[in-house]
Amino acid sequence: MKNDTITSPKGFLAAGVACGIKKSGKSDLALLVCPADAKAAAVFTTNKIVSAAVTVSKRHIKSPAITAVVVNSGNANACTGQKGLKNAITMCTKTADSVERIVDRKKLYAIRYTPNANNVLVASTGIIGEQLPISKIVKGISKAAEKLSASASAGLDFAKAIMTTDTRPKQAVRLLEISGAKITIAGAVKGAGMIAPNMATTLLFITTDIAISKPLLAKALKAAIGNSLNKLTVDGHQSTNDTAIILASGLAGNRPIVSRCPRYKKFTDALADLCDDLVKQMAMDAEGATRMFKVVVKGAATKADAMKAARAIADYPLVKCAVNGADPNWGRIICAAGSAGVKLNPNKLSCKIGSITVFKNGSPKKFDAKKASKVVSQKEHTITVDLGIGDISDFCYGCDLSAEYVTINADYHT
Repeated sequence: MKNDTITSPKGFLAAGVACGIKKSGKSDLALLVCPADAKAAAVFTTNKIVSAAVTVSKRHIKSPAITAVVVNSGNANACTGQKGLKNAITMCTKTADSVERIVDRKKLYAIRYTPNANNVLVASTGIIGEQLPISKIVKGISKAAEKLSASASAGLDFAKAIMTTDTRPKQAVRLLEISGAKITIAGAVKGAGMIAPNMATTLLFITTDIAISKPLLAKALKAAIGNSLNKLTVDGHQSTNDTAIILASGLAGNRPIVSRCPRYKKFTDALADLCDDLVKQMAMDAEGATRMFKVVVKGAATKADAMKAARAIADYPLVKCAVNGADPNWGRIICAAGSAGVKLNPNKLSCKIGSITVFKNGSPKKFDAKKASKVVSQKEHTITVDLGIGDISDFCYGCDLSAEYVTINADYHT
């Protein structure tokens, strides 16, 4: 069986189980383990209210090496005070103990160092404001540790266990060659709602077997996130739990990357492509979404203005509703651009839907509405807006807004 999961790079084990957090009985606890210890980097939510898991992982990511990541879904462990913080630490401690015991007994890989809570990262997602059922989770960690495997099925189990309102697991793999060594990068992501630039209700886990320094790994992740997860908006809302983690086992056999050389660029390009793939999967699996779109803003005075305008259009509810109805309503797009609070020239403002010019130099253009509607009805299309004030561009991904989104979020807690 071909392995397109996070266990495909050398040196990684995974598992996903049901421990009883979710009332549905679906899997809700996952482990990702690198027994040889991995260099790690992470990006977290910029929300000032953060979950206990984010607080703990921000501390532990400073460790020289990371042995494991433990993830629960169905409960965010956010706004849960000192008890929530204690529970997050308990998850790390139990994971360290279980991993050492199981991996050593099964001889899956040689453990380089004795795991401890400080080299375990933790992530949570789900309902805010409820305490974790920690006794169930502790038992679940032991259960998951017993199932640890480098198989494709184990990687898929992991991807399923981290989901909340996602309808399907989202995974991607990239292969490349560096210094004569075959390198693998793999990722699994969850996220379907509460998604806006600055990450969102997103948990992203990336594994790779490349040998690279920790500072450069962190730079590569930050850049990749900047042009992928931070370019996606589903509903303009940000979460308390957003976490993106990359682990590098260093087992591919390449000459270690310690500078921003051509080999580093080759790696960063592949990492960025992987993240872009995962973000598009998220957009297509957004709550109630039927199609996605990309907003490209050109002719801006500054990068900040370009991004602000692109996000304003992608977030604009009437634009999102028009996309849902395959309506090439350029008026809503122009209105969104005008309300973004950026510099623009009304007399040079232009807009395209796909390759069809619908508005140019401040005036509407005659166009075939049926052809434009067909463009909007595709699974993915591009809206291009020229602000007519400068030469800077940027983009943002968005998705349509359907009645199902309201239904999902009206019923989410109850």
